Amino acid sequence: MSALFTGRHRELLLELLRLPSVNPLEAGPDDPPSRLPDLLRRYATAAAASGFRTVRLAPPPAACLDGPGVPSTVLAAARDPRFLAGQPSALLRLGPRLPRARTVMFNVHLDTVAGYAPPAFDGARFTGRGAVDAKGPAVALLAGLEAAAAHPAVGREVAVLVQAVAGEEGGALGTYGTRPLLEAGHHGRLNVFCEPTGLRALPRATAALTARITVAGEDAVDDQPDAGHNATVLLGFLAQHLAARLDGCVPGGRVCVAGLSTGRTHNRVHGTGTLLLNLSYRSTADGDRLEAAVTRHLAEGLDDFAERFAGTREFARTARDARHITRLGWDKRGLPALDDHDPWAEKLLARAGARPAAGDPGFTCDAVWAAGLDDAFTAVLGPGDLAANRAHAPGEFVDLADLEDFAGVIHRLVTLFAEEHPTLSPVRNPG
Repeated sequence: MSALFTGRHRELLLELLRLPSVNPLEAGPDDPPSRLPDLLRRYATAAAASGFRTVRLAPPPAACLDGPGVPSTVLAAARDPRFLAGQPSALLRLGPRLPRARTVMFNVHLDTVAGYAPPAFDGARFTGRGAVDAKGPAVALLAGLEAAAAHPAVGREVAVLVQAVAGEEGGALGTYGTRPLLEAGHHGRLNVFCEPTGLRALPRATAALTARITVAGEDAVDDQPDAGHNATVLLGFLAQHLAARLDGCVPGGRVCVAGLSTGRTHNRVHGTGTLLLNLSYRSTADGDRLEAAVTRHLAEGLDDFAERFAGTREFARTARDARHITRLGWDKRGLPALDDHDPWAEKLLARAGARPAAGDPGFTCDAVWAAGLDDAFTAVLGPGDLAANRAHAPGEFVDLADLEDFAGVIHRLVTLFAEEHPTLSPVRNPG
């Protein structure tokens, strides 16, 4: 069988990799400015060659941030109107607007994490920021859809939607990219979110909440350290306390004790600082339990700190005032988690060549916003592996062979969907 991921697709991927699209919420000082609008226009142009029409390519409406679940970091960034203006998403359609039962939707994000590097291709492997997460999958998706468009029913009796979105990275979690498109009804009977899964079809996506613990005390000179509040000692203690208490406290949840920041100087007691925790969960109820656990264990940690350091010389003031100078806030919380079940759709994915998910709990991505969609099934599926392919680390890569395999799965999946659509029966997504 001839290759689906052709030389033309290789050139397109290299072109997209050259266009920086780091999410501004996490852009570093060495990252070039995002050119996401240019990238999306190039992607839409490439899709047009296969018959896709651009339904929408525009920034999200400001009102999309009015609902619940929007991270505080997004709200803060959006105070500058240039933020949303530079974060457009594209909606592409092949075929007429048809009932949901005759529509399949693919979602892929084209923003990246920080750490832009010039791309390269050695004949077998692409390297560069976004290679596997998720510009490589985005181009392989087009290659597979291009082949599927040759089927007489595709684009006629069944429609294909592609959501090419911003706002997946940087903790934005789809609140201004994917969610507005889904809320506007742009989804199908079958929905596939293109993320690195090793070609396993994951009908699950965890959600996450982010706790921000802030200490707002007074500084002191190093010659009199007892005169101030030592945020470094307090937050360091709380980091270890919470790590021990939260580890495994909710089955299936994961706890990332993330950034701790107080100061950089050696001759000063730093009285202010922050500690960040990111906690993933499999169900909304588990998220509620994790949120309660953080609140409870933080209170216990503050009591333990006060008791342990009350009798010390240098930290007695910090111990005495610990509860008063420490505040718990939430950068994000209350997000849904995806856990879908549909024997027909899962069988279709398996016949297309997607591997079974077994007990894999999945990971956090924009697919959470597909939780609860009526008459729809959603899976996360793509080439490569987030960890093995260094998705958020230096040296990110994806192999040409994996992109070819993914294009093949997409080709077969859409073709099978087109051939079976008359027999589809509505399902209700349990959420």
